[in-house]
Order: sequence, then C-alpha cells, then structure tokens
Amino acid sequence: QVQLVESGGGLVQPGGSLRLSCAASRSILSIGTMAWYRQAPGKQRELVAGISSGGNTNYADSMKGRFTISRDKNTIYLQMNSLKPEDTAVYYCNASAGMAYYWGQGTQVAVSS
Repeated sequence: QVQLVESGGGLVQPGGSLRLSCAASRSILSIGTMAWYRQAPGKQRELVAGISSGGNTNYADSMKGRFTISRDKNTIYLQMNSLKPEDTAVYYCNASAGMAYYWGQGTQVAVSS
C-alpha cells in the first residue's frame, strides 16, 4: 500500500508559478514510477509529467519547458511556471508499484486574473 498526499495548489494569476508536492508513505525509490496527472472540468484525466525509479522524466508536450518534475526521498514535486488559464485543473499524484496503482486526493490549481 502507498498513501499519497498532495499539497501546494491554489489560485494564481496567469504567468505565475506554483509548486506542488506529493508526499508518499514510503520511499519513492521502493515504489517505482511516480507521476502527476490533471483533470479539468468536463475533460479526461491527462498525464502531466512522470519520473521513473531511475530518475528519467517525461512530460506532456504542452507542459515541456514550463513544468519540472523532481523528487527527494519521500516526495515528488511539480514546479509549474508561466501558468495559463488552461492549466486550471485538479492535479493528482500517481504511483505505480508493481501491478498496483495509487492516487492521491488531488489538489486544485486555478489560474485566473
């Protein structure tokens, strides 16, 4: 079992920045791949960025150059810069551990002037 707790969401103006955190209940290196997803109202959940146990990262095309995923022992982060109104969504942390998938409760990000 893995428990994930996200934090760091909020309201920000266009062009602003936010840093999301996802705290895991055990060492990330023992889990496997971690990722951030987001879901906007009326849309499907989509991958934002992922980081493998080996540290390799991947990003959705629309986030490249603006978002950065990183990690330390028990936490992954999503640094979001140059935020746009279309980045408004609930952001979820995901962990893939073997054949099991775990989700956090989500944190709301709203980009608006």
